Parts: sequence; structure tokens; C-alpha cells
Amino acid sequence: MNEDTNATEAFSTLNRRLLEGMLKPLLDGGGIDVAEIFKSLAADVTHDTGRWFEIQDRYHRKQLELWGSVAALPAGRAPAPVVAPEAGDRRFRASEWREPYFDYLVQSYLLRAQWLHEVVDNAKLEPHAKKKLIFFARQMVDAMSPANFPWSNPEALKLALETRGESLALGLKNFAADLDKGLVSMTDESAFEVGRNLAVTPGAVVFENDFFQLIQYRPLTDTVYERPLLMVPPCINKYYILDLQPENSFVRFAIERGHTVFMVSWRNMPAAMGHATWDDYLEHGVLKAIAVSAEICGAEKINALGFCVGGTLLASALAVLRARGQEPIASLTLLATMLDFSDTGELSVFVDEAYVSKREQDFANGGVLHGRELALTFASLRANDLIWHYVVNNYLKGRTPEPFDLLFWNMDSTNLPGTMYVYYVRNMYLENNLRVPGRLTMCGVPVDLGKVDAPAYVLATREDHIVPWRTAYAGTRLLGGKIRFVLGASGHIAGVVNPASRNRRSYWLNERLEEDPERWLAGATSHPGSWWTHWSAWIESYGGGKVAAPGTPGGGYYNEIEPAPGRYVKERCGPPGPAQGAMGRRS
Repeated sequence: MNEDTNATEAFSTLNRRLLEGMLKPLLDGGGIDVAEIFKSLAADVTHDTGRWFEIQDRYHRKQLELWGSVAALPAGRAPAPVVAPEAGDRRFRASEWREPYFDYLVQSYLLRAQWLHEVVDNAKLEPHAKKKLIFFARQMVDAMSPANFPWSNPEALKLALETRGESLALGLKNFAADLDKGLVSMTDESAFEVGRNLAVTPGAVVFENDFFQLIQYRPLTDTVYERPLLMVPPCINKYYILDLQPENSFVRFAIERGHTVFMVSWRNMPAAMGHATWDDYLEHGVLKAIAVSAEICGAEKINALGFCVGGTLLASALAVLRARGQEPIASLTLLATMLDFSDTGELSVFVDEAYVSKREQDFANGGVLHGRELALTFASLRANDLIWHYVVNNYLKGRTPEPFDLLFWNMDSTNLPGTMYVYYVRNMYLENNLRVPGRLTMCGVPVDLGKVDAPAYVLATREDHIVPWRTAYAGTRLLGGKIRFVLGASGHIAGVVNPASRNRRSYWLNERLEEDPERWLAGATSHPGSWWTHWSAWIESYGGGKVAAPGTPGGGYYNEIEPAPGRYVKERCGPPGPAQGAMGRRS
């Protein structure tokens, strides 16, 4: 078998494995019932043949029009445009795609994509099944793009010719290296190292247990607010999204403004911790972190901040404390957090009773959900940008992706205890139980978010595809305190990590909390720059008086265990098992 054939088989296998990985949550246990869906489609076609004939006829006419424009052209001229890529589609922008043959490939592909989307959109299926089918079809369409294969991508072919095949050889080398990781590389990982140029804000680990390390950062001002600020990041990623590099570190920003900052650094869970529960994350995680932070600073109350699922955990922990008659916080900040899970956006396509029941069986005897599985699930929501773009760049063109700290963090995923994970997806995503007062018992007490009555700063971001902003807005009706809702520009990560020093993007404010989020937005005023400065002004009034900055971490109650960023954040996910990850493993 020659090298060209080997390369062809390798790239075909790659695309198949990536597609299977992205659809894994749908295909594993109660995903898309393909036979049932085609049975329903067949019945629909029989019932309304005119509508389906119209779709087919329109598709064939467009293909014939395209072919006719090609056949009538003088040699060397591209066909007239019958269909064009959408404005934001970057795949076919290079001049090489304007050559007649490749222009025809693109237009023919786009027509087939339009046809499939129209067929799916017109299918009369149960709403959740249809949502799954729409997602399934989009993944198929994205995967089958002519840009994703070396023999139909003119940019890759031209580069291979210019480099005498070296670009393809380098691409196969990149491909082989990524197989062991289980994901397509999105950034040059050699450019970053946690503790060297990421997560470098000075501090010390002052407490640790099997669930987390608690970092206390060293002050950068002579005086500090008497009430410390505890940050609870998501447990499905590493904490340093809030402490990337000095110029875009939210941690450093808060310290520079006089806050004593504590950070929860969640453990990357080993298999032995696979039985850990949601309650364990509350009792031994958030609740312990609140108590230790307050004890070190000698404060009756602290300020607390949660990001994404870290915010869900934080709000749950505060509801537990209120049920126990305790009021440990002066203010609450929630960043891109869901409390009401009535609309979870595209993530809802993965979660139904069949899926949750299957995962409950999978983790009945413990075990961990590998971080790669969640990472790929999130990437599949924007597959063209976060997967196929890098397939083309890394493998077809043999290039190394650009260094980007956000994407390095994005690839540095963590394992979750299976028991905790299935509790979370059932009670939050599937049944939306947290919003109902008293429906859930956590740490032995019924929880009611309405009893969490501290002033709250709730940030959502307008283009967030993981926590839709309207869903984050719905959470404001569940909390019992005075709410300040702020809508930032951009998405789930870039909208939160928006350094004040760069003065980029904007945010929207409206003092009046309307019942309808659209009415809130209609009455909101846009403000240029970062929400960080607005939050800083808001939280000042809850910091208490100013006191001398602490000299040593631990406050005399706890010793310094090790310098920040600590051991836990440096633990990487091992290679995924044979049935996990985007591409599987080499045999």
C-alpha cells in the first residue's frame, strides 16, 4: 500500500472518528433512534407527498442550474454563483476556492447542505427528537465539507505541491500526536505552562483535602477590605481561567483593588473518587472553602463569586447554609451561571431520560467521566470553529496552531466523579429541580434559593452558547436578595475574561428587572468597555472597612502547604479509554 493511499485512509478514518466522537452522547444509550426517525419520516412523506416533492424538485433544479452554468463556461472560468456561503463562513474564503472545479465543489456541497437542513426542518417529529435530528444533521454537514479532505481542499493541495509533500507529512505527524490526547490541538501547547506563564499571581495553598486546594493570594496593596473574596470556578475545568496571564487575570484585577482573594482549585478526580457526590462537593468543597476563608481573615462574612457550574455549586451551598440558619456572605457574584435550567440551549440536545438513565447505569459502581468527553461535547456546539478549522490547519496543512491562552485552558479539562455528574444532569438539566423550593435535599436539609438573600451581581454574556443569557436572567427570579443583572458582550469565556485595561467590547445595564428578558434588554443602556470596572465599583460597598494587608498566608491558623498554583491544577487528564475521546486511541 503506497503512502498516498495510507494518507487517504488516515484522513478518512480521522473524519469518521471525529464525527463519531461528537455524536457519541447522542448515539450512546437512547440517543437518536435512527430507525424510528426514518419510520416517522417515511410516514410523513406518504402523508404529504406534495411538500416533499417540492423540496426535492427545488434541490434538483438548483443542482441542474449549477451544472448548466459549469457546462456553458469557457475553460478556466468559475461557474456563476447559484448559492454562496453564509457571511460568517470562513472555510472557503481563500482565492484557491474560486478556481472552477473547486468553486463547483463548494456550491454543490452547499446545495446538498441546504437540502438536508430543509428536509430536517420540515420533518414532523416530537420536538426533542427533532432537535436531536437537527444537531445530528448539522454535524454531518459540517464533517462532509470539501474543506476537510486533502483531495478536495485546493489550499492543502497547493501547499502540498509547494512543499513537495512535506505539509502532508507534517500533518500526519500532528495527527499521530493528537491521537494519544484524544482531541484535536487548538493551540500551540508548548507555548504555555501552568505556573510559568499561566496562573502566576503570587499566593500559597493554605488548605487542601481530597476535593480541592484553597489558594490565598498575596496582597498588592498596603490595605485590604476586611471581608475576603472567595472565587468558586467550574469543576469541569481548571480554575486558572480566572488567572491566565497578568494582563488578563481577573484574580490580579481584584487583588489590585484591595481584595484578599481566595481561590478554590478543584481536584482532577482519580478513579478512586468516582463515588463522590454533589453533596460531597458542597460539604467538603464550597462550604469548607467559605469557612476557612472567613477563619483566616477573622471575618464574620465574606464576599463570594461563582463561575458557570461553580456558581450553581455556590448558590446551592449558600441555600444549605441558610437552611442551617447561617448567613456567611455579604454579597454574591454569579458569572455565566444557570440556576433555572428551563432553557439550556443546544446542550439540551444531549440530555433526555434515556441518556441520563444510561449514564446512571454506567456509573452505578463509581468511575469518572473523562474530561475529554465534556470537552468534545462543548466543542461540537461550534464544530466548524473549534474542530474542523484545526483539522484543516493542523493535519491537511501541517501547521502548528497559534498560541492562545484561552484555548490552552479549554483543552486542559478535568475528570468528574460519575456519581456527581449524573446527579447534576438529572436534577439540573433534565428535571430542573433546583428552582423549586424544597424539592431537593442537599447535605441533609431542603434547599430554597429564595432564602439566599444577599445582594447579588449576576453577569450573563450575549453570545453564550453554553449558558444562554436569557436562562441566566431567569435565575434572578429565584434569588431572594437585591439583584444587579449585567449583560456582557461576546461569549461564555471571552465575555467573562474581558480585561478592563484593554477597554474592549461593552455591557448593558437596566436597573429594572422585568419579567421578560427581552423587555429588560429593550430598556437597557449600552456602556463601552469591560464589565470588570462596573463590578469593582459595585462590590466595594460590601467589602467592609479597610485593614492592614496580611503579612503571611493562612492568618496564623493554617500553614503554607506549597506556593500557588499548587499541585491539583497541574494534574492533567490521562489518555481517554478506548471508547472515549474524539478519535479513540492508536492500537
